[in-house]
Amino acid sequence: MTHEAAKTKRSRWKRKLGWAILILVIVAVPLGLFAWHRIFREFPQPEWITGDPEAYFLHGSIGSESQAGIPYWIVVVLPRIFDDLLPGPGGYASLGLPWPDGSELPVGFSKKRVGFDRVAFNCALCHTAQYRTEPEANPVIVAGGPSHTADIQGLLEFFSAAANDSRFDAETILTQIDMAYPLGRIERMLYRWVLIPATRKELIQQGEDFAWADDRPRWGPGRDPPMNLTKFNFLEMEVDDTLDNTDFPALWNLQTRVQPGRTWPEDDYALTADWSTLDIDPSRLMLMNLAGATTSFRAVIYDSALGLRAKNSRYFRERMADLEDWLMTLPPPDYPFPVDAALAAEGAEIFEQNCATCHASGRDNRLGTIIPLTEIGTSPERANTWTRAAADSANRIVRNRAGILRTPMGRPDVPGYVALQLDGIWLRGPYLHNGSVPTLRALLEPPELRPRTFFRGYDVVDRWNVGFVSRRCDGDEAELPEDGSSVEHQWGCMPAHRGWLYDTAERGNSNQGHLYGTDLAAAQKDALVEYLKTL
Repeated sequence: MTHEAAKTKRSRWKRKLGWAILILVIVAVPLGLFAWHRIFREFPQPEWITGDPEAYFLHGSIGSESQAGIPYWIVVVLPRIFDDLLPGPGGYASLGLPWPDGSELPVGFSKKRVGFDRVAFNCALCHTAQYRTEPEANPVIVAGGPSHTADIQGLLEFFSAAANDSRFDAETILTQIDMAYPLGRIERMLYRWVLIPATRKELIQQGEDFAWADDRPRWGPGRDPPMNLTKFNFLEMEVDDTLDNTDFPALWNLQTRVQPGRTWPEDDYALTADWSTLDIDPSRLMLMNLAGATTSFRAVIYDSALGLRAKNSRYFRERMADLEDWLMTLPPPDYPFPVDAALAAEGAEIFEQNCATCHASGRDNRLGTIIPLTEIGTSPERANTWTRAAADSANRIVRNRAGILRTPMGRPDVPGYVALQLDGIWLRGPYLHNGSVPTLRALLEPPELRPRTFFRGYDVVDRWNVGFVSRRCDGDEAELPEDGSSVEHQWGCMPAHRGWLYDTAERGNSNQGHLYGTDLAAAQKDALVEYLKTL
């Protein structure tokens, strides 16, 4: 072949290649834009959510939909297909999830369009309380309260069981979706060939990721194992035999935990420093988490959101800052029944003498500090679960992998539990870190007179003992102290099919310890309980 012929051939080849590239661009760019719009483009949530701080807390996105979101219509139809895998009628509400009237999803479920409508979870799933003043009343939903009725383990098990069921297929799910909403042709194809198979695979994997919890005591409503979830799922550490089933905390009035000289500084140096490099007395530091592993509320928010697979982004950082600001001054609700003012005044003096050293807000006292296990005497399981190695790993992963600077986690040298403020204490039952004592009156009894078993997860307020009604009307199964106690006088009882049996003999469920006030006279206890209703 001559030089000219070879040159001509190369020229033709280049022209063909150019046309091929042009055609590819003409086809690929629109297809890419279409795919981005249908699968990846994020749309803001509606104004009725983002414009109201409470609605934003209850249903707002924390930025996890793109990584952990479940297709909306799958979330909607699963309880209809797999109602036999739920504990009772009502769909997700049967798992104790608060569900406001008129809301399309329970509290803690955030719906956001990322290409298509997806549902993820937010902080409200574990931090929204509900209560009723009587069995026939409608529930009152309280943002920032402990989700004492929510069975989070049951929710995870429902998703896993459904995904492992042969009915979890495109035909069954699309048939149910068609009964509620006619999908467009393209969206229908997306669900059939991509979303339903991918969701099933993800939920099966999620069940395997949480399999470590199967052979341990159940969490029960209102609890989870926060530090083991961090160790085994977020940090992917080797599974050990520790146990830390813990009640969800309230998030009210967090500004009381910020005091000059006792709060970890938020400057650039402190965000990367460890416990030993700052001029801070650890015994005086205001600590977060019930066993004092976290040094600021901002760090708690960040780590909790990352545990829900939120993605670090400008939206995420701004959302976390706004959430922190709102929760700092969020007040608890008032006690919903009349209070004897004179008796409460007597109780205030008794509180000052017996409780204020640890629980009074706005003072230079033991609030926010560790009360050693040797003093508090409650179950040591939760305090012994977290380790220095886990804290170091969490700090490293959050900084390096997630790209977030926050105050560091640690592990207190002396194991124990943080003394908490008692805002809204009437709505924070059951009591102690593991929820092992049903009412305030029972907590003021010596451990041998506290109920050995009771039912939790019911939302009717026990107006006499303060807490929630914890005995069934048929009296079956609940084991009361032989000598009798104030729990015998509880106001009301729950239907036989309600409640989850809590056994204090099970590992991690001990109701021992916290003997403060147990030696008060009966009249003094009455006055103290009356005062606690006002906090």
